Formats: sequence, C-alpha cells, structure tokens
Amino acid sequence: MNTPTVPFFTAVVEPDGLQCDAWPEQPLLLSMEQGGIHWPSSCRNGTCRTCIGHLAQGQVRYTMDWPGLTPEERASGCVLPCVAYPESDVVLEAPAI
Repeated sequence: MNTPTVPFFTAVVEPDGLQCDAWPEQPLLLSMEQGGIHWPSSCRNGTCRTCIGHLAQGQVRYTMDWPGLTPEERASGCVLPCVAYPESDVVLEAPAI
C-alpha cells in the first residue's frame, strides 16, 4: 500500500467547483458527504452504479477486484465514488441527471 506524503487529498466536483478533503483511507463518497457535497448514492458497495461519475483528473484505487464497472468504463474514466479510494487530488464530473 502506498502511503501518501500528505494526510489527505483534495476532491473537486465539476461543474460546480465544489471541493472537499479526500482521505486516502476512506471512499471518495464518504469524504464528499463529510465535506457537504451531495452526490447520488444507494448501495455503497459498487453494485448499483447510482454514484457513477467521470474521473476527469487524478487516480483512485479499488479494494475489490470487481467494482461494478466494465473494463471499457474504467478505461474511459468512469468511477464509483462509493468504493473508490483517492491516490491523488481528484476532479470528478457529476453524472448527468
């Protein structure tokens, strides 16, 4: 496991530019909620895909082999914040509702 050189990263949610601290030891969704950012969610285990968004910048890791994304979705930048842990500062694009 890589240990970050800082205790937390920053998550920015576009298009609104909202931001919060993103802790490497917890999923992005939890950090966003703690930072007052509303993001759609339901199952919190990577299966329902309610929280799917696009990772415009940065890197995340998953602690499971199958996070509910196809290989093509992962390659195109899709992310499930409920099970994605930040490994850098990130920029997420909110899903179109």
